[in-house]
Amino acid sequence: MAASPSPGGATPDDHVIIISGATGDLARRKLLPGLYHLARAGLLPDRYRIVGSAPAAVALSSEAFREHAREAVAEFGLAKPEGPQWLEFESRLTFGAADPEDPGPLVAAVQEAEREIGGTPRLLHHLAVPPQACASVVQLLGASGLARNAGVIVEKPFGTDLASARALNDAIHTVFDESRVFRIDHFLGKESVDNILALRFANGLLEPIWNRDHISHVQIDVPEHIDIQGRAHFFEGTGTFRDMIVTHLFQLLGFIAMEPPATLDANSLRAEKDKVFQSLRPVDPARVVRGQYDGYRDEPGVDPASDTETLAALRLEIDNWRWAGVSFYLRSGKALAASRHVITLGFREPPLRMFPLAAQESAEGRHNELVIDFNDPGTITARFLAKKPGPDMRLTPADMVFDYADSFSRDHALEGYERLILDAMLGDQSLFTDATGIERLWEVAAPLLDSPPPVEPYAKGSWGPDSLTELIRPYRWHLPRSS
Repeated sequence: MAASPSPGGATPDDHVIIISGATGDLARRKLLPGLYHLARAGLLPDRYRIVGSAPAAVALSSEAFREHAREAVAEFGLAKPEGPQWLEFESRLTFGAADPEDPGPLVAAVQEAEREIGGTPRLLHHLAVPPQACASVVQLLGASGLARNAGVIVEKPFGTDLASARALNDAIHTVFDESRVFRIDHFLGKESVDNILALRFANGLLEPIWNRDHISHVQIDVPEHIDIQGRAHFFEGTGTFRDMIVTHLFQLLGFIAMEPPATLDANSLRAEKDKVFQSLRPVDPARVVRGQYDGYRDEPGVDPASDTETLAALRLEIDNWRWAGVSFYLRSGKALAASRHVITLGFREPPLRMFPLAAQESAEGRHNELVIDFNDPGTITARFLAKKPGPDMRLTPADMVFDYADSFSRDHALEGYERLILDAMLGDQSLFTDATGIERLWEVAAPLLDSPPPVEPYAKGSWGPDSLTELIRPYRWHLPRSS
């Protein structure tokens, strides 16, 4: 029997949630704290169990797994693991080891969880495992019978090129139908992604000008202040373009550039986003900057001659009626001056030049911009020119800012992973990437992967190489450059 809907929305059917890789960093930092937050918020069903799993060599007892979860929530959770709510959550946790040659302990743990719940609870597998282990875990789930009528959450990266993405999709589809696959990107679980849809399609003020006639260019900018933080093994085989641009920023571009969907259901949203991806022109390596921060090659585990980029910036074009001629600039990188998550839409200047330009304006131009900061809870800023008080007609830049934190309570706000896990339990694929979309994005990326320009050095704590200025000319990056 399904749980009753909560006042804030739908509550999932009874579930057994199986975390493969439950002893790893992702489970510790995100999944276990996130599931506890969902439980505290009343968004999990009345009857659920969480079964952790890992290979026998690193397996835990159920008691040790509960202690592992308590430590994870204490370090990374929004609420402390204490009181009746923690004891209730803790009682739902068990563990079952699983190796390809012996999945028996996991099968037994899941079957026991199903008996405790009663009825026919749904199964949801979260594969919090390294990319190279994903296909083998999927095969294990299929061979053991644990994939029957189950959903599966797959972590990025979804391949590293077109061939590997197709191979991964084929491996997944031998066990799971596409309707039960949830390729998770925590960026798309942010409240601000829904805010983009609401801003665009619920406001007659903006949708009529959301096109090439009024918008000159679009920036999607996600710099990170942190460096690779000891993850050389992962990063050397991936780089920023594969890790951030293809997975995260291309998806945000899809939401910014899509046509109005017929409804906000998964099929309509995915269809419109996939149309954008089909209209993307292949990446031109001549319009790409690859950077590498000073000292990267000295990081433990990094090849002293590494050509892996820690920064990627590129110019893209969408060949359709709405966006023809509009440049989309995407940038992300490590060890930069600040961590930000910003989308900037630059509007075309009006043709009338009745207002004289000051010297500074002559050099920098006049910029009407809509700036969407999607670092939850986020802000929306409209930048325009206004008359400066005084006897003369002098213009000065002005901002109108809408701040979600000042306008709405965050008591029930969900972090990206929490929102997406809940959606997966509800069977809602709206914010998850489908196989067609991810394969098309690797097609678009192929020219750059085949012929990447050399990396350019940049200082840690800067905004990247000087060539970034040339890439975006005649515009400027919304985020400031370091002096």
